[in-house]
Amino acid sequence: MCELLAMSANVPTDIVFSFTGLVERGGVTGPHTDGWGITFYDGVGNRTFKDCQPSCRSEVASLIKEYPIKSKAVISHIRQANRGRVALENTHPFCRELWGRYWTFAHNGQLSGYTDKLKPTRFQPVGNTDSELAFCYLMSKMADHFPSKPKDIKQAFRFLATEAQKLQQLGVFNMLVSDGRYLLALCSNNLTWITRKAPFGEAKLIDTDMVIDFTSETTENDVVTVIATRPLTHNEQWHKMEAGEWQLFKDGVQVASGMGEQAKSVSPA
Repeated sequence: MCELLAMSANVPTDIVFSFTGLVERGGVTGPHTDGWGITFYDGVGNRTFKDCQPSCRSEVASLIKEYPIKSKAVISHIRQANRGRVALENTHPFCRELWGRYWTFAHNGQLSGYTDKLKPTRFQPVGNTDSELAFCYLMSKMADHFPSKPKDIKQAFRFLATEAQKLQQLGVFNMLVSDGRYLLALCSNNLTWITRKAPFGEAKLIDTDMVIDFTSETTENDVVTVIATRPLTHNEQWHKMEAGEWQLFKDGVQVASGMGEQAKSVSPA
């Protein structure tokens, strides 16, 4: 299956270190060779880079590794295709606009028996993956449920988490969603996270020979949370999420979480 990576921070931060580890899993230490993508938020705007080439030999990925784009919210994905051909339109992350914000989504897993159950209304997929269809379905459900932007946007993320939990009945559904301020992570089977804050220390990547001393790269006020399918470092304590668990982060800090019972069925939108 695919692998996910995301970051939430309280100050603009580059994700070069974590991304360097993820890239190796796209053809060197992992089989995820069917494309990759990454989205960086910059205020209300964002920058998305995608490539159908394996990340380990992508010139675009090399650019990202060498050019430290700083952001407070990042979502990345390396693909091992199972639904939909290897093509740019099927490469995560996917993005849609709602309430004047860009919403970005990436998925790890595979759904079955979903075509007659996932009927998005307002949002439509461009490619033919189960992932993008599920994203459009969830965004349509949210737009229908909230005709206008809720005063507390956390309500929308809670709704997304509840609706996404229903999709876990159709297969493996690990999910990342962000509007540039908040970052939602939902676990189906494999998702881990770590929050780095003072006192900072040294971190060593699992997938390549790279070490960083965060003491020299941060201030005592920095808070950075990284989410990944599997831990990226072997000398830090990562938190493994449970099946059905979701976590919501803002500025690197966990602001909400839950387990919730999965609904009895997935009904058409």
